[in-house]
Amino acid sequence: MKGVINNATTDPNKILPMTYHWARQYYKDGVANNWVPEEVPMQQDIELWKRQGSGALSEDERRMIFYNLGFFSTAESLTANNIVLAIYRHLTNPECRQYLLRQAYEEAVHTDTFIYCCDSLGLNPDEVYNMYHTIKSIKQKDDFVVDMTKSVLDPTFSTQGTKNIQRFVHDLVGYYVIMEGIFFYAGFAMMLSLLRQNKMVGIGEQFQFILRDETVHLAFGSDLINTIVKENPEIWTEDFQKIITQNIKQGVELEDQYARDCLPRGILGLRPDTISQYLQYIADRRLERIGLQKLYGASTPFPWMSEIIDLKKEKNFFETRVTEYQTSGNLDWE
Repeated sequence: MKGVINNATTDPNKILPMTYHWARQYYKDGVANNWVPEEVPMQQDIELWKRQGSGALSEDERRMIFYNLGFFSTAESLTANNIVLAIYRHLTNPECRQYLLRQAYEEAVHTDTFIYCCDSLGLNPDEVYNMYHTIKSIKQKDDFVVDMTKSVLDPTFSTQGTKNIQRFVHDLVGYYVIMEGIFFYAGFAMMLSLLRQNKMVGIGEQFQFILRDETVHLAFGSDLINTIVKENPEIWTEDFQKIITQNIKQGVELEDQYARDCLPRGILGLRPDTISQYLQYIADRRLERIGLQKLYGASTPFPWMSEIIDLKKEKNFFETRVTEYQTSGNLDWE
């Protein structure tokens, strides 16, 4: 019997003929979204960051930017390490591995983005890159993901047997659904709200590009989870579904606390309660995407986030070029 895991007959070097065409499509979608941070000019951001007095960023705006740079700068590296050191090893299917290599490259680009932003703004790298130690709400998020995904990083871990397949799916939910699908999205909403106010437009455009990448990561991760469950239905017990649901709920609570630390007072049309509502909305969508029941029944307070993802073309507002984006009908992620 063929399968995306535990398939001894699969030759990981032989990509044709393909079994999982959705994995190949996500690879092509990722290539179509290709970008690098150095394409985005930062001069306006530098001038605004340094400005004092009239027209300058408020202290709350600066805090929000700083917190998001601090979280994302190390979270992207954590995600890349998870792919390279853990997930890739356990997926022998060649088209899935091809996509993982593409995703690992994109995570490297995202990591480079925050190096570029910090260098451009003249930020203290020790301060930014140590925020996952020094800021409690950031540390709690990172610790939560590391703890709930530690099994597959164990060099002795194997996906043989029902319990181990459950553990693998448990950890995939941690990587894709919680880390990339919930922990990133409050930051996206904050930074893209700033962009909508025509502030820090260079960083905002880079966050926009990262968001486009993440929609594909989320779709691939969810299809991978659903495929493993379909091929191993014995793992999808009522108790296991409750564990996954509880993990996602806890992820929402941790992200909500982080957002309240970023936004102690409302700015830019953002308030802690609207961020909380948005987190509940996207959590429901993540749950439904992997076959679980909604928890919250919340509506989105930020309908413009869908527009950012769904646009087929985005004109670079510093240049005359037009960047093409390939999207798929099943990437309606928010």
